[in-house]
Amino acid sequence: MDLFSYTQDNQPTQGPLAYRMRPQTLDEVTGQDHILGPGKLLRRSIEADQLSPMIFYGPPGTGKTTLAKVIANTTESTFEQLNAVTSGVADIRQVIKEAKERQDLYQMKTVLFIDEIHRFNKSQQDALLPYVEDGVIILIGATTESPMFEINSALLSRSRIFKLEPLTNNHIKAILQRALTDETRGLGSMNIHVNDDALAHLIHTADGDARNALNALELAALTTPPDEEGSINITLAVAEESIQQKVLQYDKDGDQHYDVISAFIKSIRGSDPDAALYWLARMIYAGEDPRFIARRLYVHAAEDIGMADPRALQMAYAAAYAVDFVGMPEARIPLAQATVYLATAPKSNAVIKGIDDALRSVEKEQSGQVPKHLRDAHYKGAKDLGHGVGYLYPHSFEGHYVDQQYLPDHLIDKQFYAPSSNGYERTIAERLKYWKHDGQRS
Repeated sequence: MDLFSYTQDNQPTQGPLAYRMRPQTLDEVTGQDHILGPGKLLRRSIEADQLSPMIFYGPPGTGKTTLAKVIANTTESTFEQLNAVTSGVADIRQVIKEAKERQDLYQMKTVLFIDEIHRFNKSQQDALLPYVEDGVIILIGATTESPMFEINSALLSRSRIFKLEPLTNNHIKAILQRALTDETRGLGSMNIHVNDDALAHLIHTADGDARNALNALELAALTTPPDEEGSINITLAVAEESIQQKVLQYDKDGDQHYDVISAFIKSIRGSDPDAALYWLARMIYAGEDPRFIARRLYVHAAEDIGMADPRALQMAYAAAYAVDFVGMPEARIPLAQATVYLATAPKSNAVIKGIDDALRSVEKEQSGQVPKHLRDAHYKGAKDLGHGVGYLYPHSFEGHYVDQQYLPDHLIDKQFYAPSSNGYERTIAERLKYWKHDGQRS
């Protein structure tokens, strides 16, 4: 079975514009020069028809299926296609059976393209492994998710990963202009005029997705009546109606989810409120769960600000409370306020370092005994055992401080919390220094 029902000699003239304008050859592919440029490995492999197992990985609209189509048009191998959403183990077995027969009878290779391969579960992926390994099929998978997390390590070790990058504005512009001039597959026979502002809007709001840009152009062309001279004039107003809202490439369970929240937290940690607000806006616009954002603010307030500004934790709590009490979209304002506060607050990770060092000490060193003067003396017979005897009550001393042992004997000189010189921790550091050196009392 062929991947597509047409070949380069029978080019598509029916269906949506994005479908018709899919490149048929490598020379028609726009973008991805880092893997398809002259002399690059993937280009050489396709041109020489020397294919090996590979995974195409990248956001929607970057050309993963397009590359499969180009391979289908150039390879002399039989090309089979499965979609992981609609296919199961039985479909895999049928393809494998036919591939084996083809190999035994005609010494013909079979290239199996699996779209959205990350949708296959472990058992389905395992079913492919022996046949990829012995060469019965040459696997080409396409995925929008990181293959490092979604594809079995055994399959990954036998495949070469090619990452496709989002198309640039210049790439999108070239694709739209080709569609406007192509009289066979595109809109070249329709006498369409797109003004500069309209074209710029289509390019910008497509956000690197060629399919989105072509769909919007087609909608604008088909819904705009021609003028008296038969020209279809696409203005900025028409373009805005055709692609009303920018569609962000953001999967709340995928790479974008983790990459954007990582950029958000790192911008706060780096004290850049402008970048932090931008990444916050990206998440809000894409429909990220505001509770998730609030939780990350809460963690960051303790992890990266800590005692340098204890109010940061209160601000994060207030934002988290607002998400539940007020709800969106109003809660965007407390979230933004907390974001700015945390980004501009003094930073210190002394608390997290302190607790982690203490946990390591508990885990790796002997436990040690609670000093007798710190033990509970309230239960019957405790004082007879010496519990609580010799304890000095700090409030009975000047400054409400008295020097005495609080750690077990084997850790008596151990320091877990070392305050920085940032923000409020400078005050804490000075206070601890005073108690240790200048404020010691009998």
